Amino acid sequence: MTASLPRPQTMAEKILSRRGAQTVYAGDLAVVDVDQVMVVDSIAQSFIERMRRDLDAAPKYPERVSIVIDHVAPASTVSVAQAQKEAREYAAATGVRLFDVGRGICHQVLMEERLAQPGWIVLGSDSHSTTYGAVAAFGTGMGATDIALAAASGKTWLRVPESVRVTFTGDLRPGVTAKDAALEMIRVLGADGATYQSIEMHAGDRFTRGERMTLANLCVEAGAKAGLVVPGGEILTDYGYDIPDWVYPDPGAGYIREVEIDLSALRPRMSAPSEVDNVHDVSELRGLKVDQVFIGTCTNGRIEDLHAAAEVLRGQKVHPSTRLLVIPASSQVMEEAMADGTLLTLMQAGAVLGTPGCGPCMGRHQGVLAPGEVCVSTSNRNFIGRMGDKDARIYLASPAVAAATAVAGRIALPEDVKATVGA
Repeated sequence: MTASLPRPQTMAEKILSRRGAQTVYAGDLAVVDVDQVMVVDSIAQSFIERMRRDLDAAPKYPERVSIVIDHVAPASTVSVAQAQKEAREYAAATGVRLFDVGRGICHQVLMEERLAQPGWIVLGSDSHSTTYGAVAAFGTGMGATDIALAAASGKTWLRVPESVRVTFTGDLRPGVTAKDAALEMIRVLGADGATYQSIEMHAGDRFTRGERMTLANLCVEAGAKAGLVVPGGEILTDYGYDIPDWVYPDPGAGYIREVEIDLSALRPRMSAPSEVDNVHDVSELRGLKVDQVFIGTCTNGRIEDLHAAAEVLRGQKVHPSTRLLVIPASSQVMEEAMADGTLLTLMQAGAVLGTPGCGPCMGRHQGVLAPGEVCVSTSNRNFIGRMGDKDARIYLASPAVAAATAVAGRIALPEDVKATVGA
């Protein structure tokens, strides 16, 4: 009897096969080794309770567990302060890593600390853990129970997801960014168009590591279990990553859906309330009065994002009726922006600077919205009540569009405000 030859595999199938005990394909159940478990402050109490009370276990591999205090940092209430105190004490007692207030947003920090690597499996107690796919790691979000089980055992189980192939062609025009490409991808796929699937993005040598983080980050907004950017050119090796040959998808791999996006045809995009896939050209929404602009988050709080905002804001002033909040994604980003003068440019324009972390993204502190207010944000979600009151409205855009909006006091494109410099 002749043995059947292995079928070509997608990136998700390859990573889960390598980290498990056998070759697996979409639809199979897989038990896999976990390379890093990430716990955020907002779920840390539940995680600790499950580890101690439900499992009566300590982390099997403390070096593979990180706690990051970022969602409400610094603490906004006594109860939040108590929860963060317990997280610090747990980290000290068990030897797991702790990234305390001010270090930054979990996903940015883990990438900076090289705690996500090509071919790894990274589980996070935050839905945007798909971000790690920027460096070809299978990153996915899970709840407190699954995260605790992974920390206690060093393993997790999941159903191998089907894969959607998204191919980017052409080159971005001036003024168009990876955020625009990501929003266009979500528009095409739909908010539930990749539910429990892996979005495998083929972009060649386009996009920096930070831009790839933006793409992978937003994959969960199409319902994806993971978002994997295929390594291309020397983008990742330039950052010092060792990319194993096996991590690339096989020619002939099976996809449940294939989509092509022509980058050269894109114009600046904006997601309107209250679903991320409600995407429009910015020109269609131009002129809407805006109360607050927020530049930051794990989607667009990196140094290149602050540079893009500063380029628009240089020599300008934030409109008197609009607030501009800028929160770097990490202390490293803040230090870079201090060293090269970016922060000075932003603050001279009238920006208010916040502690590196999530800020008002999830509506807990540092700039929540009042009833009826309109916010343009560089974040990843514009759901009802996401950043404060349920009657507030959130529009998602790139840092350059956000900065232009802050100057105009209304939704605007960079070219709308640049002409006013020196006028």
